[in-house]
Amino acid sequence: MLFFACWVNYMMRVNMSVNIIAMVPDDAKTTSVKSECEAIANNDSAANNVTTTLITKHHLRQPDGVVTFNWTAQQQAYVLSGYFWGYAITSLVGGTAAELWGPRNVVFITMLISAVLTTLSPQAARLHYMVLVGARFIIGLSAGFLFPALHALVAHWAPPAEKGKFVSALLGGAIGTVVTWSLTGPVIENFGWDFAFYIPGFIATVWCALWWFLVYDSPVQHPRISDKEKQYILEAIGDKVNQSTKDTRIVPPFKSILTSFPFLAMVVLHYGNNWGLYFVMTAAPKFVSSALGFNLTSTGTLSSLPYLARMIFSLIFGAIGDRIVKKNVVSTTFMRKFFCLFSHVLPGLLLIALGYTGCAPILSVALITFSMGSNGAATLTNLVNHQDLAPNFAGTLYGIANGIGNTAGFVTPLVTAHFTKNGNGFAEWRPVFFTGASLYIASAVYFILFGTGVTQQWNYIAPAEEEEDKRPSANSTDTTVTIPVKT
Repeated sequence: MLFFACWVNYMMRVNMSVNIIAMVPDDAKTTSVKSECEAIANNDSAANNVTTTLITKHHLRQPDGVVTFNWTAQQQAYVLSGYFWGYAITSLVGGTAAELWGPRNVVFITMLISAVLTTLSPQAARLHYMVLVGARFIIGLSAGFLFPALHALVAHWAPPAEKGKFVSALLGGAIGTVVTWSLTGPVIENFGWDFAFYIPGFIATVWCALWWFLVYDSPVQHPRISDKEKQYILEAIGDKVNQSTKDTRIVPPFKSILTSFPFLAMVVLHYGNNWGLYFVMTAAPKFVSSALGFNLTSTGTLSSLPYLARMIFSLIFGAIGDRIVKKNVVSTTFMRKFFCLFSHVLPGLLLIALGYTGCAPILSVALITFSMGSNGAATLTNLVNHQDLAPNFAGTLYGIANGIGNTAGFVTPLVTAHFTKNGNGFAEWRPVFFTGASLYIASAVYFILFGTGVTQQWNYIAPAEEEEDKRPSANSTDTTVTIPVKT
């Protein structure tokens, strides 16, 4: 259910980028972009066929009578960006909301709102483009709650030896992106762009019903879980997470959180991760197109490779991490820091190499793919470290870190534009990749120096004053815990 939550969320997030091509058809069939590789190419026809940058704008065929719009480029930009402005606002508070009102309730309500508004998007577009912008903004507001709430859910359900696969499931959005991009075109051509909203909205509504029936906030609250499984999960998690059936709405200790050096180290690591990812997802394809003369987005298979690689590698790294925890080979802190080499340092080095590929688009695509793939190790670093520090407040910690990290999505395009304002040659693009790689690597170095995988003292919630002396200290390595379970 975690995997499909992310799948459905991304389905409603990315469908607009394809739908708007059909909603606002462009009469211009092609546009040419001057690339450095084109300038240095041979004069023979074979070389010209390879290096000339001719980007074809695909005109999607639609059934007769489908309504289209004549929106300007600026109006289309508002439609596309409305979602992300809303998302950036609520991702900061999504975790706290889930911890106060329950992740099951928060996810159900916000996803249902997104599903209804996605279904109503065609009518909103017909009223006025700003009505559609408003709908997308509210969908983004709703979606901002999802990932912090899911992390709060993971804290209650995932035994330490299985946490890797749980967190890997949160990258299901990559598959949702690939499937949506692949199937939206045929849907539009056969039924019209309206159905590219109706179908995701219907799927999301059905998913909400399944979520409400199948998912509960904790093993203690689930009515159909076996006693054996419930006991296994509770004993594995121990007293690090409050599993009480009572209404315990605890306000997170924000002062302790914001003054915690390990938490700040995790925020730095997460920001570096988002910064690097945004560079790979936005700047790298533009580099391949403008500098090398190769239109990556025109080939669906190639454009989806980086996303598929990240999902596949995350499953592999997650399984490795679970194995290490189960065998107790090394400490949690050592594992988090070691895998930063794969999640941050290696992708950063591959970004630097991208600026020196020369006129070799296939090599560039390979570097982009492996950079994204290697970042799948984030399931063992920045995507799970908040679960180590304070599983009781994992949603709040992730929400704050992700809210700050999302600002990279606004900054990285400005950095790219600054360095490439005078041209699109290799000399202009290398500083872009050096900048992206530097934050990738620097954030990892900072975390390696100051981060930790030890649960912090302010995580623990004592039900009674006499249990104060039962709490392990922040520096304790003792993981043996005896907990009372009321049935």
